[in-house]
Amino acid sequence: MVLHTEACPHTDLATRRVVEALATAGAQATVTSRLVATQADATRWGFAGSPTILVDGRDAFPATGRPVLACRLYPTEAGMEGAPSVAQLVAALTR
Repeated sequence: MVLHTEACPHTDLATRRVVEALATAGAQATVTSRLVATQADATRWGFAGSPTILVDGRDAFPATGRPVLACRLYPTEAGMEGAPSVAQLVAALTR
């Protein structure tokens, strides 16, 4: 599941990369998304910023700190980006 805020510019990128990672890993899953619109939603989901990617209900890239309605960046092989790389997602899916 891809959790995101309404104005997140990285939701589509994250979703595309999750779909590609699932195909690469040979995993069968439906990718869904959920809008996180309030601080209460952020707290309920343990939202670490937009986008947050959940695998089996858990943040695939756990972050420290409190849930927050904000943008999120990920350290990737290419530098900081708005979504984890496909390779990082494959690793998270196969852990």
